[in-house]
Amino acid sequence: MKKVAVVQDLSSFGKCSLTAAIPVLSVMGVQACPLPTAVLSAQTDYPSFFYEDLTEKMPNYFEEWGKYKATFDGIYTGFVTGRAQIDAIFDLLAQFKTSHTKLLVDPIMGDQGEAYKLYKGDMLSRMRALVEQADIITPNITECCLLTNQSYEKLSRYKHEADFIQALQEQAQILQNKTKAQVIITGIIPPANQAYIGNLFVDDTTTYFNKKLYNGKNYSGTGDLFASVIMGSILRGESIQEGMLLAEHFLTQAITTTAQYHTPEIEGVHFEQHLSLLL
Repeated sequence: MKKVAVVQDLSSFGKCSLTAAIPVLSVMGVQACPLPTAVLSAQTDYPSFFYEDLTEKMPNYFEEWGKYKATFDGIYTGFVTGRAQIDAIFDLLAQFKTSHTKLLVDPIMGDQGEAYKLYKGDMLSRMRALVEQADIITPNITECCLLTNQSYEKLSRYKHEADFIQALQEQAQILQNKTKAQVIITGIIPPANQAYIGNLFVDDTTTYFNKKLYNGKNYSGTGDLFASVIMGSILRGESIQEGMLLAEHFLTQAITTTAQYHTPEIEGVHFEQHLSLLL
């Protein structure tokens, strides 16, 4: 069975990060090997939460994994808490990433044109360095702009979908040229028609955009679920396009069910009953 080191936090409530990645990868026939970066009583959008950073514990995992010569077919990183954690991820890559290991970086850095307070100066440059090591990158529009130092404001001024997608494609190609990775820009809501949400794939030969109906809700953990399906699909030998279509179908069904229960967005989506779609 193929193995993925999943470098993410563990939140008890919110259905995100490790609690999203582990079941998705498992049902797709991939062993998820969690490396918890922090533990939380609930994800950080909750009004209050307990939080403990585990950065100092990460080298202990590397030491123990090294003792029994652990190998990984994939490494998958998400939200990081600071510069020291990115440095620890570089140590992980130096020890365990081989030419056969697929690295997926989900660079959780901001949204709606705003960077999280953490991402400025040296922290931003370190994340840019990390994505240059990646095989697959799954930023949203804001994160793509931060990684390429391009203007989010300029993108937001486009009024027509075709012009907007063309400009976004150019941004994605800048990132692809810089990193040589396969790039998926996620959560794209076209300016002229906000009833849809889509994803844009760019590599050195292909561009692919697909969109689905959008209910206007921003549920916790959907990005983590999407990236986890992509990771599982790649390790099953499927193409990025196949992985995107599968992830979109899976999430559409989960979101539809969640809306029927009127579940608060902060609680995440009812994905569990739809895991069979990933078999």
